[in-house]
Amino acid sequence: MNKHDIKKGLTIFVFLLPGLLLFVSILIAPIAVSVYRSLYDWNGFSEGTFIGFDNYIELFTNGSIKFITSLKNSLILAFFSVFVQLPFALFLALLLGRRESRKERIYLSIFFMPVLISTVVIGQLWLKIYNPDYGLLNRFLDLVKLGDLKHVWVGDVKTALGSVIVPTVWQYIGYHMLLMYAGVKGVDTDLREAAMLDGATKWQVDRYVVIPIIKPIIRVSVIFAVTGSLKTYDLVRILTEGGPFQSTEVPSTLLENMLFLRNRYGMGSTISVMLIIMCFAFALLISAAFKEKED
Repeated sequence: MNKHDIKKGLTIFVFLLPGLLLFVSILIAPIAVSVYRSLYDWNGFSEGTFIGFDNYIELFTNGSIKFITSLKNSLILAFFSVFVQLPFALFLALLLGRRESRKERIYLSIFFMPVLISTVVIGQLWLKIYNPDYGLLNRFLDLVKLGDLKHVWVGDVKTALGSVIVPTVWQYIGYHMLLMYAGVKGVDTDLREAAMLDGATKWQVDRYVVIPIIKPIIRVSVIFAVTGSLKTYDLVRILTEGGPFQSTEVPSTLLENMLFLRNRYGMGSTISVMLIIMCFAFALLISAAFKEKED
């Protein structure tokens, strides 16, 4: 290796160093600290006691912690995100991708608007919709003569989780629609025209030409939907705070509960480590599943 190559390598390293330091300090270091703290029984104040993997064992065996319940709720949310939210977002993307007019931008803005609005505002909006006394949902049921179906939507164990899933799915339809729309608009028009000259309908063009081309974007959307469901926090916190009776508890609200209400910082770190592991695992599984389909 000559001096020129060494100098070039040092130059590249110097330019990459700030980004590398930022990556390590913001992502790697906190993960390492969480892994370290998860091995201790620590209340956040006094010196912790090393207990090895006892926190991990307790997390899955102690029924009072409700981690399995919280994980199940997140997976239910992930199911609806993948099989309700994403198909609807794809339908909108395909529909808007055919249009060549100024109205297209208007529709995009309308569907994407919930993503831009603060989640706190979204949560308060849906609390007003679900309100048992003056909420729009119960008022609508009265209007269509279905008053017997009126309910305390976020206060009943049977309906609370569904009441969280609906606004969560609704809010991010526009986000995934925009991702897929960008892919749809990137499909070569010559391919569309060739398929239509062969007698294909618009929906057949979408199914056999457009969707296979935008599969990498669909894969990204699926990963975002699943990992986002595992990490969900804000709407659950605003609408139900994990209740009633922990029926809408998710790992993130359970993590908050362990840290700030029970002062179990070791257990809170354990939950955060499990969330990281599950997000990476699902991302790898989804990528592998899409790769097999493509092969």
